[in-house]
Parts: sequence; C-alpha cells; structure tokens
Amino acid sequence: MTGSAALSTPMTDPFGRTITYLRVSVTDRCDLRCFYCMSEDMTFLPKADLLTLEELDRLCTAFIAKGVKKLRLTGGEPLVRRNVMSLVRSLSRHLSSGALSELTLTTNGTQLAKHARELADCGVRRINVSLDTLDPKKFREITRWGEIDKVLEGIEAARAAGLAVKINAVALKNLNEDELPSLMRWAHGKGMGLTLIEVMPMGEIGSGRIDQYLPLSLVRARLAQQFTLTDLAESTGGPARYVGVAETGGKLGFITPMTHNFCESCNRVRITCTGTLHTCLGHEDASDLRKPLRASSDDLLLADAIDRAIGLKPKGHDFIIDRRHDRPSVSRHMSVTGG
Repeated sequence: MTGSAALSTPMTDPFGRTITYLRVSVTDRCDLRCFYCMSEDMTFLPKADLLTLEELDRLCTAFIAKGVKKLRLTGGEPLVRRNVMSLVRSLSRHLSSGALSELTLTTNGTQLAKHARELADCGVRRINVSLDTLDPKKFREITRWGEIDKVLEGIEAARAAGLAVKINAVALKNLNEDELPSLMRWAHGKGMGLTLIEVMPMGEIGSGRIDQYLPLSLVRARLAQQFTLTDLAESTGGPARYVGVAETGGKLGFITPMTHNFCESCNRVRITCTGTLHTCLGHEDASDLRKPLRASSDDLLLADAIDRAIGLKPKGHDFIIDRRHDRPSVSRHMSVTGG
C-alpha cells in the first residue's frame, strides 16, 4: 500500500493479529548492569546514532495514527535519557485527544524520586519497576553496583504521586527463588502487583545463563503449596498470565517465554532507540525506520516501511535454553531491544 491511505491503515500481521501496543526504547544506556540484561563492559551506541527526541515523537505519532493504543517507553533505563520528560510531555497530547489510551514506562526505579510527580502530571497512570530482590547484597550482586535504597525511595515517590506500580522480577535459580514468596507478600502488602519473568537467552549466554534459568511452572507449583492461586481471565495487553492470591488479596503474573510462549495473542512490536523495528522479541528480524523517517518531511515513506515490516511479523518465537544450545537464541542484548 502506498500514498496517504497507508498513514492511517491499521496494522494487521499475516496471522490476523492487530498491532495496538508499541514498546519504544529511548536509550540503550542504563545506570545499572543487571547481569541477565547487559554485559558488565557494555559498549553503548554513539549519541549520533540515536533518534532525537523529536524523531522519537514523530515515530510514535505515526504508530498511533495507525492504531497503537498503548505506548510503553523503555530502555536501557528510559529516565537516564537527557530531557526525556519533554518527550513524555509531548506524547501526552495523544492521551488528551483520545488517540492513545495509555502511556506508560518500565524503569529500574533509580530516577523515579526525581520524575514521579511529573510523570503523573503528564497522564502516566501506572508504571512497571524492575526489582528482583529486597536484599541489598543480592541487589548489588544482580545489578553489579546498584543501591536498593534509591529504588525503594523511587517506588514510594511513585506511589505518593498516585501512580499504580507493578513490580517485575526475573526468577533466578539459586539466587532469588527462595525470596519470591516474601517479595510477593511485600508487593501485595503495598497494593502493588508482581509479575515474574523467566530469564531469556538473549545476548551473551553460557553456563551461567543456563544455570540461572528457573521455569515458572516450577515456581507456580511451589507457590501453590503455600498460597491459594486462582486463574484470572484479565489481561493488561501484555504477555503475562495472571492469578489471584487469596492470602494476600493481590495479583501475580507469569511471563513464560520459555515454558509457554504467548505468541498466539501477540499484539505488540518494539522499536529501538536507533529506529529499528523488531516485530518479535525472539527473532533477529529488523526493519530500519530511521532511513524513511529522515528521508521525507511527511510520513508516507515511513508508513509504507511500517506496513512492510508488519507484513513480515513471524507467527512466534522458539527460545531454547539448555546445555546443547550454549548460545543466545537472539544475539542482541535485552537492553538494546527495549524490554
């Protein structure tokens, strides 16, 4: 499809799934170095390679015109991008117009104390905070140098600003698996949801990554020995499957790319901070949107490029993690893809 019709054509992939959820990495940089997300000596992109905040705004706006209703800003750590709040404030106009139903972000929480109030003022209503442990020593081990007090302060600032907070925790064998029940009680006790995530074979992996893998089917079975878990039909538009926990009154999510993929209902695509579109987290597919974005002052070329990419979206991913496949299923780091 070419011409102006492409600008507002809904995005439907070859398997009939309509794309309504966009995740945008605004930076590949982060102030932590979680070992399952980044290598310790990461080489970051030159700033000249990144889309400007104005270009990110234009790109997001093009996707919203084509039917995206939920927009999540990610990183790296999105709040370390200089002047990122100007992007958030600009994108909030789509909330005011009704074109966008939700603007949110995933953060490690270290910068939340500084930005929580402004996020709420921009129309952000809920956020995800990545936090794998409440133990300061384990937190430093996982993040390599992080201080958990800054994250906890940020979470409290977000709650005080009226933001609904959901905690995301990667389940790590022999590291935080024994802590997951207490982490859930803590989150639910503060009125926050908790979603557990299986570690994924992205970026550098070896025996260490394999040894970290903890199937959430096992985690759920263990939790069911202590708690009454009831499957919930609700969805937040993402890949998590939810249960209610009778003893805490809270909600627990499971994201299981390894033991049970969530591809049949996939309604999302991801854009990196360089303008590369990935239609599947578990594939090496990549479409350059920076070139058409910069080639013309209107969005006709961009809309055509988006439609071509959506037309190639695969049916699903096939992550593998075991000792016979001691290599990443996907070579790019999670921090590059944008969560």
